[in-house]
Amino acid sequence: MELKRIADQKTVTGNPDYFRGEVWIEPLVAGGLMEVRGVKVTFSPGARTAWHTHPGGQLLYVVSGRGWVQKEGEPARAMSMGDTVIIGAGEKHWHGAAADCPMVHLAVQPIVGGVDSAWLEQVEDGIYAEAR
Repeated sequence: MELKRIADQKTVTGNPDYFRGEVWIEPLVAGGLMEVRGVKVTFSPGARTAWHTHPGGQLLYVVSGRGWVQKEGEPARAMSMGDTVIIGAGEKHWHGAAADCPMVHLAVQPIVGGVDSAWLEQVEDGIYAEAR
């Protein structure tokens, strides 16, 4: 058993290579007894991830606010507080807050071969605007 104290966790700002807008990431778990990475991500209005994949898939749980999630080749889908999104292994996707509302979600993904995420190109403003 492990107990992770909040005082020992450090919130960091989202890397601008992987995010657009203001994003804060609070680690919940990374490896240890479970080979998963879990984070709480806070998106300011209009903030979003870049396109990315996860070798073992990903689970998102929206804690508060409203946002968008989109799998490549499909229309964006609205998500809001209480929604859960299950993303399959290797599916290229992005997610982020609505333009007029912040969003907080929990993200959990398995670590496969030492990797939990593969980051790709930024989501262009036109793609994000289509989601709205």
